[in-house]
Amino acid sequence: MTTLNISNLHARVGNKAILNGIDLSVSSGRVHAVMGPNGAGKSTLSAIVMGKPGYTVTEGSVTLDGVDILDLPTWQRAQAGLHLVMQYPTEVPGVAVEDVIVEAFAARGRSTADVHELLAEEARRINFGEQFLERSMNVDLSGGEKKRNETLQLAVLQPKIAILDELDSGLDIDALRDCARRVEDATNEDNLGVLVITHYSRLLRELRPDVVHILVKGRIVASGGPELVETLERDGYAAFETGSTDDGSSALDDLFGPSPSRN
Repeated sequence: MTTLNISNLHARVGNKAILNGIDLSVSSGRVHAVMGPNGAGKSTLSAIVMGKPGYTVTEGSVTLDGVDILDLPTWQRAQAGLHLVMQYPTEVPGVAVEDVIVEAFAARGRSTADVHELLAEEARRINFGEQFLERSMNVDLSGGEKKRNETLQLAVLQPKIAILDELDSGLDIDALRDCARRVEDATNEDNLGVLVITHYSRLLRELRPDVVHILVKGRIVASGGPELVETLERDGYAAFETGSTDDGSSALDDLFGPSPSRN
């Protein structure tokens, strides 16, 4: 079993504190959802875990199976088993998806002989046009096609832990269903652990979370089961923002009780 453990994580951009003590653990086969208002620190969390430049960790740790990853470059984090599905996938002119996957397989010591067949199979599975496999990656693709492409790469690379930074952004209903169900299948077929960052419950109807966390002002102010999403849908973030205190606790603790075990 693989575990991504985030402990007492504090981070800033320039002189502005963004994360104020995040504790979160994601293990194989489990789906953790992080929801919160704009500016809460959700995308910052994903960026720091994957090693995006521009962020300063001032306290805390991020480990993968007990190994501190904060000093590793992004490519080494990826080789260790982390994968990020980006909110805004990058366009790479002149480089096809197959080229990227071949290089990724080679770097991991995996055979590249069946890459084309694997990509074609996954493309069919998520209704991603096979013609796009030979075109420049993400160039002139719609938002939905780009997210299908990201999901295809995730499925083929088979990481240990995936971070989905607003996978549902820019997706229509069909693309959302195809992408979310493929990730959900990976949690069962490949024992993938998932940290999904989203604003909306519609993604979580397909990608069913084991634990839901509410992130406000750089702190997790409430954690619970899927029923927490229903509370959020009914009451919005205002109650959570009001409930957040300076010490990171929440006035909603009595309502939701202790956080569930994160095994």
